[in-house]
Amino acid sequence: MELLLWRWSTTAQITSALMIAVFFVVLARSMRRVEMRPWVGAWLCNLAALLVTTIFWYFQPTSQIAFIVLRGAYFLSKTMFMVLLTAGAWRFARQRPSVTLGRIVVACVVLYAVIAAFLADTIDRIGVSESAVIALILGIGAIALFLKRIPGADWLASGFAIRAVLAVTETLAHGHVVLTRFVSNAALGLFLASYSSFDTGVEWVIALGCVLILYRTIQLELTQSNRNLTAAQEVLQELVDRDSLTGLANRRALAGVLGDVLPTGATILFFDLNDFKKINDSYGHQMGDECLKRFARVLEASFRPGDHVIRYAGDEFVVVAPGAEPAQVLDRIDGLRERLKFERADGPPIRFSVGHAYLPVGGEAETALRAADEAMYRDKSRKPAGLRSV
Repeated sequence: MELLLWRWSTTAQITSALMIAVFFVVLARSMRRVEMRPWVGAWLCNLAALLVTTIFWYFQPTSQIAFIVLRGAYFLSKTMFMVLLTAGAWRFARQRPSVTLGRIVVACVVLYAVIAAFLADTIDRIGVSESAVIALILGIGAIALFLKRIPGADWLASGFAIRAVLAVTETLAHGHVVLTRFVSNAALGLFLASYSSFDTGVEWVIALGCVLILYRTIQLELTQSNRNLTAAQEVLQELVDRDSLTGLANRRALAGVLGDVLPTGATILFFDLNDFKKINDSYGHQMGDECLKRFARVLEASFRPGDHVIRYAGDEFVVVAPGAEPAQVLDRIDGLRERLKFERADGPPIRFSVGHAYLPVGGEAETALRAADEAMYRDKSRKPAGLRSV
């Protein structure tokens, strides 16, 4: 009975381990994530441990050397399964162990496997040794995951904890300690013959936990990438809508500004620098750029913080004053002229013409802008060339 139960339990576990190992190999090849490598190695080691167990039970080697080799292979593969499971989970905490630490851990596992292969010369001793190690490694892993609070790691931490508890039970059962006071030897034998099926169930919980933590990590990365893309898009939009010379909004931003002020109405002022071509011809384009920057700076300082100052094109500027009647903003033009006088540096004086129009609530923005432009040209035409002073 116990032999049949063991064979059924072991066959089920091998089938399950093969399915999980294939799944993780395919998943790792499709996703190409470095964090997946320890888990792929872990599930392959688990499959190797089960194959070693199967070889032992079905072939029953009589050679002492063969028996030692099989024990060593079992201890090595089963322990590496637990170590790699924990290492894979820890990678999702962005805690990548150093190469030196990894080599030390591998060396310790190999040393343990060699020592255990010689000392654990019975089934019960093998069970006690490996179950105790499993309980220790996965118990530490479960505590670390719970304390670290890695997003999506609850299932994996629970799987580690359940497997650690089961390993403690297996240790006691193989050691025939304590449990014999509460259960019969027959019941204990049935448990030892069938506990592989319990392992199988817990391994699926652990596998599910691995997938969930991977999914949660990818979800968080996609969310962060979306935020970064949105921020980059805003920066690019700002660069597109911003004049690189003066720092003011450019003509591309004007349509949005005019659309925003339709519910409140606005006064639109259209400015054009007089004789700007002569400044470029006489003083050079560098001085012309300095004049544009100076005018933009003074223009922005002369109007309200909520007013929109825009470099329309070349030496043309537009001011949109939301919710303001023309009488409320026209006096600021005189202030602009005074500021320009005080802002005069070594360069030429800056003269300008200006026109304005009122955009009523819900009015036609293009019509009002055109009216302000036409008014600016009328103002310019009233100032003969050479006499267009501030």
